[in-house]
Amino acid sequence: MTIARTILMRAFGRPQGVVGRVGGLIMARMNANCGAWVTDLLEVQSNDSVLEVGFGPGVVIQRLATLASSGRVAGVDPSSEMVQQARARNPTAVESRRIDLRDGSVERLPFDDDTFDKALAINSMQVWPDAALGLREVRRVMKPGGRIALGFTPYSGQPNLGLAEALTAAGFAEADVVESDEGFCALAMKPHQA
Repeated sequence: MTIARTILMRAFGRPQGVVGRVGGLIMARMNANCGAWVTDLLEVQSNDSVLEVGFGPGVVIQRLATLASSGRVAGVDPSSEMVQQARARNPTAVESRRIDLRDGSVERLPFDDDTFDKALAINSMQVWPDAALGLREVRRVMKPGGRIALGFTPYSGQPNLGLAEALTAAGFAEADVVESDEGFCALAMKPHQA
């Protein structure tokens, strides 16, 4: 791994230390608009149970808590720095247990099968160690008929080519990619029958 890639991963991929804290502040600003667009595409309802993978500094988690006001919002992030920032950004919801933020990996989600109505990731999938395994694991914890959205800003480094196919290969249906000024988003749903 090159020095530049190591620094980028410590700032944005798996934030660590001072560089990670600064990366979190940058992500909070840079991902907010894309996150708002993606949550609108998901049509999050007040009683939805929603999972965000790689929630970073917790800006989208904050929006999800407002949208799913009588539902459940949970998230996993492999960076303890980001878990701390997201908890600090959402203290009341965390204390009241309306938001459940955990240090963890997409490859081993700490949730039961068929738990979530919606799932999303913003600028996250491109740094998952095994994207195919991660997508299958997200599918496992989603309810039948649940919807997934993978959002990417223009600077994410993620190509949109092949995203719909990756979702289909992981067992999702109706996969499609939409684009806007905010970036692009791959959408799909978990079929009602396996």
